[in-house]
Amino acid sequence: MDDAIRRLISIARSELGTREDAVNNTGARIVEYQGATWLAPGAWPWCAAFTAWVMREWLEDESVRKLLNLDTFSLAEKWRCRDASAFGWEKWARQRNISVLPETEKARAGDFVVFDFSHIGLVIENQVSINSKIVTIEGNTNGRGERDSDAGDGVWEKQRMPSLTKSYIRMFD
Repeated sequence: MDDAIRRLISIARSELGTREDAVNNTGARIVEYQGATWLAPGAWPWCAAFTAWVMREWLEDESVRKLLNLDTFSLAEKWRCRDASAFGWEKWARQRNISVLPETEKARAGDFVVFDFSHIGLVIENQVSINSKIVTIEGNTNGRGERDSDAGDGVWEKQRMPSLTKSYIRMFD
């Protein structure tokens, strides 16, 4: 399981520095992320598309699929989250009996974190204490900590206060 989490984080980390084109919420790589969702690509906020893309890439690994009891990539493709909204990830997880934990839990590396402001990212380090910052990789954000479709411009590593968290989606208990 540790190898699977390391692989998940490695996929997200490999995208650090990806940036939008000059027009907000556009670019070849952004379109690729958006293609991992059910929503047609376009100039829309893509944080959940980034996490959907990361999950899709992760599920290409046979050992990951085995841990999740998904025999084939085709089954994994039907199973994985394709929601283009951050809050939709919670519904997806609950429908699949995947743990959706409250913000009062400590974040673990590999958790998908849903933020109160309709944003999502991937936790890349275990949270030291319940009050310490959460270290993530997020799409459609920027170096200043903003996330909205006007200010988000790429894939960045972030540190956020846990008070901004709505929930954690934990793939493995």
